[in-house]
Amino acid sequence: MSDSPREFHKPVRRPAELFDRLFSAEDPAEVSRVAHSTAQALLSRVRADPSVDVVERLVAFTDDHGIDDIAELWSRSPARSLPGALWRLYLLQLMIHDDAATAALLYERGRVEMATVDAVVAGAPAPAGPEELVQLIDTILRGLFDGDFAVALDRAAAFCRVQAAGSTHLADDYENTESERATALTTRALRLATYADDLSASASLWRRDALT
Repeated sequence: MSDSPREFHKPVRRPAELFDRLFSAEDPAEVSRVAHSTAQALLSRVRADPSVDVVERLVAFTDDHGIDDIAELWSRSPARSLPGALWRLYLLQLMIHDDAATAALLYERGRVEMATVDAVVAGAPAPAGPEELVQLIDTILRGLFDGDFAVALDRAAAFCRVQAAGSTHLADDYENTESERATALTTRALRLATYADDLSASASLWRRDALT
């Protein structure tokens, strides 16, 4: 390790449309082992001693360092696993931080259209603007480290369902006038709905002490 000062660069931001990026690996078995061991070690350590400084550094990690380091560790993990759940929470956070205005638009549309308790479970105010959604996702992520892990996953899943509903309804609005935009919104809705299912399943596994 060099003793010379590190050169810091502004993190490269990733647009929301790329938040399923996969990273190559020469040995998938080794990647899986490292992913699970790092996720378990990180979570065990911070939950055993959830100091405010450590938790806040983890919540702010992608703002400070970008997403690539986390992606290389956890992006290829099964969706319904500990590293897979952590990866999806960081991706959701990045999606909102990168474009909070769009996230707020989709969330509010979904909240109005849905006849479920998902908006209540997610915990955003009504209506929720960009700043409120940034605060919401940071609070949910914080809950992974110093709160009820399963509840945090359930809140994230509910958030995804509200966003997915908003994306679907907005796609319908654009279907006849801007087909490409409608297609992009439909794709986003399907991805968010899948994330919601995976996060809900991960919460159930956590409650059975089976999320590894």
